[in-house]
Amino acid sequence: MQLQQLASFVAVAETRHFTQAAERMRVAQPSLSKQIKALETELGAPLFSRARGNVTLTPAGEALLPLARRMLADADTARREVAELAGLRRGRVRLGATPSLCAGLLADALARFHDDYPGVELQVEEGGSRDLVRALARGQLDLALIILPLQGDDPALVTEEILRETLVIAAPAHLAGRKPYLRIEELRRRPLVMFRRGYDLREATLAACRQAGFEPRFAVEGGEMDAVLRFVEAGLGVAVVPSMVLDGRPNLAGTPLLPGLTRTIALAHRKDVEPTRAAHAFRATLLAFLTEATREGTLPEGVEAVTEGD
Repeated sequence: MQLQQLASFVAVAETRHFTQAAERMRVAQPSLSKQIKALETELGAPLFSRARGNVTLTPAGEALLPLARRMLADADTARREVAELAGLRRGRVRLGATPSLCAGLLADALARFHDDYPGVELQVEEGGSRDLVRALARGQLDLALIILPLQGDDPALVTEEILRETLVIAAPAHLAGRKPYLRIEELRRRPLVMFRRGYDLREATLAACRQAGFEPRFAVEGGEMDAVLRFVEAGLGVAVVPSMVLDGRPNLAGTPLLPGLTRTIALAHRKDVEPTRAAHAFRATLLAFLTEATREGTLPEGVEAVTEGD
């Protein structure tokens, strides 16, 4: 039983058409039909019923399909692991990150990793911290940069603190005023531009306001990071955001809060799945990048790396 035969079988099973399956496999149809026939001979049972031009699976074909898919997936995993052992010439890292990081220092860290490992495929998913935790749990990500503490303290994740961010009140620059800081209570009188559900910034803002004894008033809610900043620029309201996202936005100004609000960013992976060599290499690249940026003083304003002694 050959992998090529199994791949051809799965292609016919999914398309229910020999010609379309041959196009998917990029082989001539007679060649694909020959592979299917050889597989049927080896297994001793027909896999497809070809009646009046309709292709359907026989009971033997139905039994083989999930096994064939699993064998092909295992073979792909084996190829990736062997490629990684050959010096990370190939591989894949599926990384999740919050929008503030995607818009800031993460791009430079990714560029450095790509220069060091050009054959490793990088897939980045941007989203709120809660959404990323769910994606990790479902196995859709290898690593994620999430916000601590975890909601519910998910025991299935391993987390490593790497950064702290200062949160500020973003307002149109011409309306920001001259105060060196704002108290949380002052947000009672200001309409807020609020992130969609799933963003930890939404929950952090609501928790701070409720602790101060009031429910905030929303001017608009449901936005992603870029939309929220644009709404603030348009004068719809103010928003609580990481200070780093205001870099390069001259129409916005950030005012620190009193008491101060910060958040901790951690690199996380599933506890029951050992990260691949490519994922380990990305972690090492990211930590080295943060160490160098700290030493050279190039981290964005309001961001500090977390050292082991912290």
